[in-house]
Amino acid sequence: QVQLVESGGGLVHPGGSLRLSCTTSRSIFSIYAMGWYRQAPGSERELVAAFTSGSRTNYADSVKGRFTISREDAKNTVYLQMNSLKPEDTAVYSCNAVYRDYTYWGQGTQVTVSS
Repeated sequence: QVQLVESGGGLVHPGGSLRLSCTTSRSIFSIYAMGWYRQAPGSERELVAAFTSGSRTNYADSVKGRFTISREDAKNTVYLQMNSLKPEDTAVYSCNAVYRDYTYWGQGTQVTVSS
């Protein structure tokens, strides 16, 4: 089993920045894939950014050039740096990890972009 602990999120003005963190209870090297999804009201959950096997990264087209996913292996932590935030980035952001064919989710953190 994998526990995911998230931090970050909050309210920010358009054009601002936020950083989300997700720490896994297992060694990050044992995780097949790990990243962030988001779900806005009335919308389906969508991939934002993720590491997959071999440390490859995958980004949603809507965040390319603005968001950066990174990892700190010694802390078993993945970060999502979000810059140039837009109102349409408003959503609940959830950390996701795939471990031994099971998918695990964090509790979710609200990101609100509003003036």
